[in-house]
Amino acid sequence: MSTYAEVEVDGRKLKLSNLEKILYPQSGFTKAQVIDYYTRVAPVLLPHLRDRPLTLKRYPNGVEGGFFFEKECPSHRPAWVPTTAVWSEGNERDVHYCVVNELATLVWAANLADLELHTSLSKKRNIERPTTMVFDLDPGAPANIVQCAQVALWLRQLLADIGLEAVAKTSGSKGMQLYVPLNTAVTYERTKPFAHKIAQILEREHPDRVVSNMKKVLRKGKIFIDWSQNDAHKTTVCVYSLRAKHIPTVSTPLLWDEVERLWRSKKAASVEFDAADVLQRVAAHGDLFAPVLEKKQKLPALSVLD
Repeated sequence: MSTYAEVEVDGRKLKLSNLEKILYPQSGFTKAQVIDYYTRVAPVLLPHLRDRPLTLKRYPNGVEGGFFFEKECPSHRPAWVPTTAVWSEGNERDVHYCVVNELATLVWAANLADLELHTSLSKKRNIERPTTMVFDLDPGAPANIVQCAQVALWLRQLLADIGLEAVAKTSGSKGMQLYVPLNTAVTYERTKPFAHKIAQILEREHPDRVVSNMKKVLRKGKIFIDWSQNDAHKTTVCVYSLRAKHIPTVSTPLLWDEVERLWRSKKAASVEFDAADVLQRVAAHGDLFAPVLEKKQKLPALSVLD
């Protein structure tokens, strides 16, 4: 028998459905628990979603039942769910993305089994201006997040040498991501080649550990530094988003001390955090990813890397 609930969230009325449905079979994590997690983590999550085009990644039959990406915000959305138009060259039309600026919209998305939240690096008012530069560290087996930590530390040092600070988070899946807060006037025409060149430098310095080429055949045992996410037409998994793994893991901010300990200890499990872990970390530390929203840094000229 399906469970339904009529709820009011900050004055918005919502009908939640199939609350007892198990979306993570191996851990028994239900849709109700997904909605509860997103509701409780909302104070730190919503600032990172605010005004950003959102790609939904929905798992209506749970993490073992397949998924689909949804860039166009569903037509059956409530009238109060805002959207923003982004031109799609591939479709030759505007795509109207959902925008999650309030708790009610977040709960609505969670009720659609939108387990993963993938956001633009830009805000809707100026889609060509990223507020941050990202490096997505993707391990090729048998490498894992331990080797990602080593590459993250190299990246951090290279960036520090040119006057830039970075913030790290787990992807919640296999890898790790570094965000370089900018929050200044810059375009993807600058951030994308800049990130690419940094990836190439590290590949040149550590050819046995790092690859910057996208060909998957080259990634075995190495860390692919994916610089290509720095693009107006791409979205990246948002901090505090659940991931569709065997347990409800979360893309979790890391202290640099934790990254260093991970590399020293070689214990990948030390940075695997589920929904409950993340809520405890937020209670203890607040939003460790806040610098991505607040810190202003100017991207140097590309020639600084020569």
